[in-house]
Amino acid sequence: MKILVTGMSGRIGSAVRRRMEGSHEMFALNRRDVPGVPTTQADIADLDAIRPAFVGMDVVVHMAGGFESQGLEQLLRSNINGAYNIYEASREAGVKRVVYASSGRVISNYERDEPYKAIVEGRYEEVPADFPKISHLSPVRPESIYGCTKLWGEALARYYSEAFDMSCIVIRVGYVNNEDMANSTRRFSHWSSQRDIAQLVEKCVEAPDSLRFDIFNGTSDNKWTYRDLDHAKQVVGYAPEDNAEAFR
Repeated sequence: MKILVTGMSGRIGSAVRRRMEGSHEMFALNRRDVPGVPTTQADIADLDAIRPAFVGMDVVVHMAGGFESQGLEQLLRSNINGAYNIYEASREAGVKRVVYASSGRVISNYERDEPYKAIVEGRYEEVPADFPKISHLSPVRPESIYGCTKLWGEALARYYSEAFDMSCIVIRVGYVNNEDMANSTRRFSHWSSQRDIAQLVEKCVEAPDSLRFDIFNGTSDNKWTYRDLDHAKQVVGYAPEDNAEAFR
């Protein structure tokens, strides 16, 4: 397949490239050139500028976006306008599937409540043996404006899948860092290795055409997590290889 990755020069986009470039034809939509990959250099907030990148693509993996530290103006530009542009350009070009990188921030305010609060604070002795994991069926609870803007992309995924018969799959990405390790008590609950998140993206890209819309949590198989992974394992065959406990 021809796969367009937005934000390929970023941490996760680079991991996706490493994972998939041996089995698919990879293209990039990026602010700067990605050496070795055909790249359209453009801002995702500029619909006219990005349109050519989508022509002939089978799947779009949307990784680009703004971060909370950039402020509201940039979040609106990248995560609101930019996300709309990605879906709309995909629709116009006849792209079959969009895989959208959302964020665990859309549900992380559950950490205000027990036992999720105990988990992220490392009070594991207070965590019951059985408790409800936060899944694709749980009401959203964003912890920030950034999380709210990522929810817009999830809403667009649902809308475009139903209004235009596109396949739109959402991944709520956990904590992924350059060091590729869990490095704080809270992050032991929602860390993802680079190879695990890249595998989940690949599973979503290659999922059967019959999968029209779904939401998956994107973390490694961590012992002390509150985010459900069973859904991703059952639906797309996600098989995470890593666990944050390796870094205790």
